[in-house]
Amino acid sequence: MKVIKLASADGAIIPVEQEIIEQSGTIRNILSDIGSSDTPIPVPNVSGPILTKVIDYCRHHRNDPSRRQPREPVYDETDSSETAIQRAISQMDDFDEEFCRVDQGTLFDLILAANFLDIQPLIDLVGFTVANKMKGKTVEEMRATFNVKNDFTPEEEERVRQENAWCEE
Repeated sequence: MKVIKLASADGAIIPVEQEIIEQSGTIRNILSDIGSSDTPIPVPNVSGPILTKVIDYCRHHRNDPSRRQPREPVYDETDSSETAIQRAISQMDDFDEEFCRVDQGTLFDLILAANFLDIQPLIDLVGFTVANKMKGKTVEEMRATFNVKNDFTPEEEERVRQENAWCEE
């Protein structure tokens, strides 16, 4: 089994089996371009701990052949939101639920890593988790949860609420 070395943003060298990390479209493309090499592949946008967590995800899902092929995101614009949610839930297992039980900063780092590494099932999973954290919250609660500063004047905010009143129906 061929082992590939990945170099994280913080300089950690992390060995991983090629068949596992090829769930990443980015790494798969790099390997097809450069071939086999003992030189670590730089992953400049991902820290060592996050890269290790992403590898754990890939290792857990290594026997799922659908995760090796490029595919569309879970959401399909023809789906109702409830259908899309049910499809996302059906693709989760206990590992996935536990995997996403992390702090908010780690969740966002995982989204960035999954996006950079082009691992669509992981983007779907973490994005779904973030969406669930937002579900049912008011604008003010979401601002507090995600530390978003309200830079609207009261008049601007009222105008936006009126323009988007249909969202609240």
